[in-house]
Amino acid sequence: MQKYLNEARSLLALVIPILIAQFSQTAMGVADVVMAGKAGAIEMSAVAVGTSIWLPAILFGQGLLMALTPIVSHMNGSGQRKNVAGQIQQGFWLAIFLSILIITVLYNCRFIIEAQHNVNAELAQKSIDFIHVIMWGTPGCLFYQVLRSQCEGLAKTKPAMVIGIIGLLVNIPVNYIFIYGKFGAPKLGGVGCGVATASVYWVMFLLLLGYAKFASSQKDIHTFKHFSFPKWQLQKRITLLGLPIGLAFFFEVTLFAVVSLLVSPLGVTAVAGHQTALNFSSLMFMFPLSFGIAATIRISYSLGQKSTEDARIATYTSIFMGLMIACVTATFTMLFRKHIAMVYNDDIEVVMLASHLMLFAAIYQLSDTVQVIGAGVLRGYKDTRSIFFITFIAYWIFGLPTGYILGRTHLVTEPMGPQGFWIGFIVGLSVAAIMIGSRIWWLHKLSDSIVLARSTR
Repeated sequence: MQKYLNEARSLLALVIPILIAQFSQTAMGVADVVMAGKAGAIEMSAVAVGTSIWLPAILFGQGLLMALTPIVSHMNGSGQRKNVAGQIQQGFWLAIFLSILIITVLYNCRFIIEAQHNVNAELAQKSIDFIHVIMWGTPGCLFYQVLRSQCEGLAKTKPAMVIGIIGLLVNIPVNYIFIYGKFGAPKLGGVGCGVATASVYWVMFLLLLGYAKFASSQKDIHTFKHFSFPKWQLQKRITLLGLPIGLAFFFEVTLFAVVSLLVSPLGVTAVAGHQTALNFSSLMFMFPLSFGIAATIRISYSLGQKSTEDARIATYTSIFMGLMIACVTATFTMLFRKHIAMVYNDDIEVVMLASHLMLFAAIYQLSDTVQVIGAGVLRGYKDTRSIFFITFIAYWIFGLPTGYILGRTHLVTEPMGPQGFWIGFIVGLSVAAIMIGSRIWWLHKLSDSIVLARSTR
């Protein structure tokens, strides 16, 4: 029992700064939706639709680069800090390649948005304009992720926390200036949120760059001492480990993002109510996500020290603690859902729909907690391919089809609209939780020698 209590303290030391950093980053999205909502329902809906395309693209890039965290943590645990710089330099090259790819996709977003029939023309154009602005923040966001992986892999989670708070404090006034056209700036409405977010990502990257170069805890890493061209073997290693993570993030977020696109023909009220509930749900998601990131760090560090027992203790402790928090957040969501919805929008129809959908959000928080922390556990074991297959099956084979059938067709019942898609969320996340839990159980049945050999990949 004492080992589990010690592990809980170690996890909390990592989780609290990560949680604050994640909340700050997510709060920027909340601020975008709330402030755009005050400018009008169509502005809020444009941000919602635009974000539904931007988010899968950028999370794919971030997820791929998150492979650096277990790599750095394993090196830190096995006494190979001198090799960290080479991995991070290659991470920057990979971030450049990913930025070019993502910007190219986002620039052609018109084809995705206009493929949706009966979408309001003004809403479609504002969504496209939003994406064409926010996409220029892609390199800053991915460079920031590379440096964040370096810091967190070395168990330094506070820098991202501090910089996340600064980013939020910058985002709100810049939003205010460009959404409402203050201090001589153009009045851009929801598009102004794109200007603010893109700017903040570059600010956050530059701040973390300063920390990585000058902090005493990072001076022995020498990331920027020597220039290095792309080394294809290291690029291949990071990509093979990170691609399943990036695709897993993509599959998960597209379950939510594609639904936003499928809901858009149902009208501005449906989009606004759905996005309100989804936005608050994403805020609660930061709790298990933070435990998942901390679990990755603790497990990969333990395996670097060749202690499979400590890795197992970190696994069970992180999942148990996450479930305790999920019970609290689910209860909070159910009790205060109407008050929460009113923070986002004062339209009574939007508030009623959003508060109803939040009941579904409360239900799936337990399964969501298991699957997201479990994914963090698998990343720590460098068992990333399984995450890819599990998320694809759970979200695209079970979750999305179930949501579409219930939400838009007559196959089972009368079309349920947004609530049908939210039932699909519950199905997809539950399947993911069961499959990831089974995979962890299988990993723990392997011999120590096999687990340690797999962790060096």
